[in-house]
Amino acid sequence: MKKWTALFLALCLMFSLASFAAAEEAGSVYYLNFKPEADQAWQDLAKIYTDQTGVQVKVITAASGQYDTTLTAEMEKGDAAPTLIQVGNKQGLDTWGYTLLDLTGTDLLNELTTTDFNLVDAEGKTKAVGYCYEAFGIIVNKELLEKAGYTVADIKDFESLKKVADDIHARAAELGFDAFTSAGLDGSSSWRFSGHLANMPLFYEFRDDGVTEMPATIKGTYLENYKKIWDLYITDSAADPKKLATATGDQAEAEFGEGKAVFYQNGTWEYANLTGNFNMNKDNLVMIPIYCGVAGEENAALCAGTENCWAVNSAASEANQKATLDFLKWVVTSEEGTKMMAEQFGPIPFKAAKEPENVFFQDANKLLAEGKYVVTWAFNFTPDVDNWRAGVVSALTQYSAGEGQWDAVVSEFVDGWAKCYQAIQ
Repeated sequence: MKKWTALFLALCLMFSLASFAAAEEAGSVYYLNFKPEADQAWQDLAKIYTDQTGVQVKVITAASGQYDTTLTAEMEKGDAAPTLIQVGNKQGLDTWGYTLLDLTGTDLLNELTTTDFNLVDAEGKTKAVGYCYEAFGIIVNKELLEKAGYTVADIKDFESLKKVADDIHARAAELGFDAFTSAGLDGSSSWRFSGHLANMPLFYEFRDDGVTEMPATIKGTYLENYKKIWDLYITDSAADPKKLATATGDQAEAEFGEGKAVFYQNGTWEYANLTGNFNMNKDNLVMIPIYCGVAGEENAALCAGTENCWAVNSAASEANQKATLDFLKWVVTSEEGTKMMAEQFGPIPFKAAKEPENVFFQDANKLLAEGKYVVTWAFNFTPDVDNWRAGVVSALTQYSAGEGQWDAVVSEFVDGWAKCYQAIQ
């Protein structure tokens, strides 16, 4: 009996060791999630993956506003540290880059439709993958545009946009609507122009000069293009340019939602308000790029960016690194994964992405699929952002009201940048 007992225990030990070895060989995943609102979705998806593959996926979600603190603590746990983390920007890359896996050439990267949202280190190694994004541009009421005798296909660059807008504005009384909504410079609206519209000259200058981090100075190379689109906004609108200082964001939204204007600069986040609060038909909505007269802009996509990037811990075991990469590939290619991503994160820049309900996200994905270049969020490099934008808004307000020259806008843009940079050193 003792012999059989010993044999039984030996077999149990052997099977346990074999199971342990198999588990080690298969690896496991530990994702430190950034978004509390997506916690349950990630927990459910992790269970599905484990049920299908046997690979253990643990998801821990940091409390809102506590991700950096939680990440620092968790990354000190050695073998128990997360295998998958969130790195949102250049600062995060500078902090954690030393322990992040180079993802260049991985299956995950091969599934991308664009690399523009990735974080790349000074050596050109891809250390984090942008997995979702938001976008902004010019929202168009297609029904009104067609009533004016045009289609979206007629607008391909600044010249064609101006031609259409000028004509609509000239016939506003006859048509019953104008071209652009009010370009309000009240605090509830000015960010659309000192931040988002200002992105246009910043993006093209930084693209030309190879800028990849906050510069101490800027040249203002494309400020004449900024002027072109701003002049169009304030000229081809029913709003009085002299009263933009008190024109609000709600005012512009209502003008568009109530069918008083064809064009409205804003972002993907406006979809719910326009289709919900104003009951607009989603089939009548489309978002087009912001055109400002730069050569080649007919090949531009929407202004898009993200601070949602996946990164893999290079200090994890090779088995856990592989398990993590395999899991991520499944997330962006499987029916279950792409469904969850579409529901929770909207557009994702991957080949198998599902079409989100938000038509503005559909527009963004369509332009990417056509190979258009992304106008990335260069405004993220703005130094002392509140003060810099305040200076630009003040100059824009005076210029629009006829009380100041465009040179003052240029000065606030360029000289103001240098002053704000120095202020934070």
